[in-house]
Amino acid sequence: MNLETKWLEDFVTLASTRSFSASARQRHVTQPAFSRRIRALEQAVGVTLVDRSTTPVDLTSEGQLFLVTARNLVEQLNESLSHLRGLSIANEALDIVAAHSLALSFYPPWISRLQKGLGELPTRLVAMNVGEAIHVLREGNCDLMLAYYDPFATMQLDAEVFPSFSIGKVNMLPVTLPDSEGKPLFAFSQDESLPYLSYTQGAFLGRSVRMLLKNDPLRMKLRTVYETAMAEGLKGMVLQGVGVAWIPDFCIRDELNSGRLVRAGDEKWDIPLEIRLYRCSLVHKPGVEKLWRQMMRLPRDFLEA
Repeated sequence: MNLETKWLEDFVTLASTRSFSASARQRHVTQPAFSRRIRALEQAVGVTLVDRSTTPVDLTSEGQLFLVTARNLVEQLNESLSHLRGLSIANEALDIVAAHSLALSFYPPWISRLQKGLGELPTRLVAMNVGEAIHVLREGNCDLMLAYYDPFATMQLDAEVFPSFSIGKVNMLPVTLPDSEGKPLFAFSQDESLPYLSYTQGAFLGRSVRMLLKNDPLRMKLRTVYETAMAEGLKGMVLQGVGVAWIPDFCIRDELNSGRLVRAGDEKWDIPLEIRLYRCSLVHKPGVEKLWRQMMRLPRDFLEA
């Protein structure tokens, strides 16, 4: 197989722009020349990488798999050249994507704790929903993903391609504002229907709640009055006394301790989840490799928040 580095760089650019004309401009070549180079790459690997029947263009399933390899090769080459030129990559920041609630409430104390065991760890964090984060990880557009894991409701990832560390446990609690006597304003024991603050259909945490309620009569008592993909958004509405919602316990610890929020139901309504840190084993960024090796040597009780 005879591959040219510029073809790989062309392909990575095309995957980003999804436009032959825009990619050609970025690569400083004419569009016909750019198209010929993509064709040459496809001939070299022996499969069609780009679906040209759509606008904007899209990658075939083979193209999506090859994109991770192409990015990996281009990044490794650039990193090697930087090293040869005397440029240090020791302090290169790691790109991490995380679920919104994890980015806001879990990540700061966890990364602070981890750095006490490993030393300074430069990172760039982007918050997004779990579905988007998984897509970004699969495409090789991030180094690590911080996400919830529920074996009954999660989108499964191949453990060999996407290894993970369990770094924490969390309970989703049904909570409500208290009344003037400190009792639940909206309690599951009430006979009447209850205003329900729900996660949107595609939200990961929403799938876990739906699994819990799937065959339970309580589902019929909950009338949805508000939806959002973000746990912090639901928390804000609960604090306004709008209804009841399931929220990760680390997001509401202070409010529960101070009595600003109370349980709407007992522990049988809790939803246990894991928090995991994922990587893609096809990407061999030195900083990620170093972090993974260091984490494997840490005791489990240190890794988990």
